[in-house]
Amino acid sequence: MDIESQTSTSAQLRGRRFARRVGLFYASIVGVGGIYLPFFPVWLRAIGIDPYWIGLITAAPAISRFTVLPPITAAAERRQMLRGAIIAMAFLSAFGFVLLGLLHQPLAILIVFALIACVWTPLTPMTDGYTLKGLQRHRLDYGPLRLWGSAAFIATALGCGWLADFIAARHLIWIVVAAAFVSALIALRLEPLERPDMRARSLMRANALLRQPLFIAIMATAALVQGSHAAYYSFASISWQAAGLRGLTIAMLWSIGVIAEIAVFALSPRFTLSPALIVAIGASGAALRWFITAQEPPVAVLAVVQLMHGLSFGMTHIGTVLLLARSVPHHVLASAQGYLTAAIGFTSSVMMIVSGLIYARAGLHVYYAMSAMGLMGLIVIASVRARLDRARTITA
Repeated sequence: MDIESQTSTSAQLRGRRFARRVGLFYASIVGVGGIYLPFFPVWLRAIGIDPYWIGLITAAPAISRFTVLPPITAAAERRQMLRGAIIAMAFLSAFGFVLLGLLHQPLAILIVFALIACVWTPLTPMTDGYTLKGLQRHRLDYGPLRLWGSAAFIATALGCGWLADFIAARHLIWIVVAAAFVSALIALRLEPLERPDMRARSLMRANALLRQPLFIAIMATAALVQGSHAAYYSFASISWQAAGLRGLTIAMLWSIGVIAEIAVFALSPRFTLSPALIVAIGASGAALRWFITAQEPPVAVLAVVQLMHGLSFGMTHIGTVLLLARSVPHHVLASAQGYLTAAIGFTSSVMMIVSGLIYARAGLHVYYAMSAMGLMGLIVIASVRARLDRARTITA
């Protein structure tokens, strides 16, 4: 075997190792979400927290995304410490959930969970930034790697749903604790990234992105469409439980949506549509999904509607990531993810609080507001789609 072939084989092996380790970490952090999203509100309800406080508490991660997340992500990227920051925050999150499980008063839970959110919510955008940097180097696709996180979401949601039928709801928090510690241990296996060319890093500061109209349009669209999931994340499980559905059925409904999401991620390397059009499809799916959900459909129809998660979340997420990977300079990718997540967090935090107020008075009609947000996202991306399709960079 000649030197060139050996070099190529070695590069392929490094790429596969990187993909395996990042895929496993995605599985672990999204797996925590598979327990948290469906069952954290159920745990809150089980220990006596009312809907208004549930809305406030579940808004804490979203609020942290637009307050502490951007400076943390930018600082870690600027100091080339993404891997170290990910590991530290994973362990801090796990220990924080231990403390949370010992509390029962709503104000105390809100304060502690807000502190946990400061180190927990940066994990996903920092991992996205870390991953995009590595994928560019190894020439790998994002979707097939990210799908392992979605697969883990299904596994943990179903597992927790099964356990929820056998253990008291007030003990569900300890399943989150166990999953968080597994994630922290897996983070130790992430590989250090190569240091970028310092000359490239000097070309532009990350905050210059915030002066680019196209980047702002991308953030606004993602914030509206992803923020439209606020009522779903906060009250879907509660409303389904109130309708008489068992824990395993609730977990299966969540999992159906994620199966559709996995399919989108798996097929994404074959997409020939422009990233902006992919986002537009996602926004359209969100508007339709929430409108149908507001009609209080029977469980059989609801199961079909849940497949639209592949559009409202999956297509929107993939399209947004493709736009960033194509248009944002390598040395500010993590910062771009931080700004994007901050925009989504701000919108989601407001809508989670608003959703709590609306749900307490109007029940599932809260989804009409979510449908309107999806429609607004479609309008924004449609207004700049032609410019995004022509642009080779959004930072010029």
